[in-house]
Amino acid sequence: MSTKSVLGEVRQVQLAIELIGLGARLQFLEAEVGLSRERLIRLYKELKGVSPPKGLLPFSTDWYMTWLANIHSSMFYNMYQFMLTHAHENGLQALIKSYRLYLDQIESQGGEIVLDFTRAYTMVRFFDSDMLQLSACCRCGGKFVAHAHDSKSGYVCVLCRPPSRAGKARGSKRAGESQEAPSAPESAAFAVESMLGSSGIH
Repeated sequence: MSTKSVLGEVRQVQLAIELIGLGARLQFLEAEVGLSRERLIRLYKELKGVSPPKGLLPFSTDWYMTWLANIHSSMFYNMYQFMLTHAHENGLQALIKSYRLYLDQIESQGGEIVLDFTRAYTMVRFFDSDMLQLSACCRCGGKFVAHAHDSKSGYVCVLCRPPSRAGKARGSKRAGESQEAPSAPESAAFAVESMLGSSGIH
């Protein structure tokens, strides 16, 4: 019994280290890791060098509807669904692996990480609570994050119909950077297309 208990505790510590590395907040760690709050705080301080951030977790679905956030959120959630249905991962491992895959896709295109781990986790909870849904675009066929119970008929995604100022604010911040770097719309669109197309995620 003692051996199992020690091994179990080691696994929980390893899980906490992995989640903290991904950017998990203390509230998430308390819910998913079988360690005391005090131990989690000490572990967080040791790894990050600072105390865990305070404040409430995101509670509104509106953030996921903005242009760039919707692109990144939709890409991540399609990956998450793939992990659940085809890779046969459980909820937490599906979340971790799909978020790592999201990071790899964005970083490989030289893009900017828009969806942090906390918002990714919160979005999964919103889907589980029937507050969000995936709607198929009538133009490109891709599935994108939308408010639950919105009409799916005639839905057009943010890639096929971007807002007039999409990407301009971010583009101005990068005015001094290399002109060869892909813009936010291009890199995000490429990543979405590669994941929804070549990887078999629909």
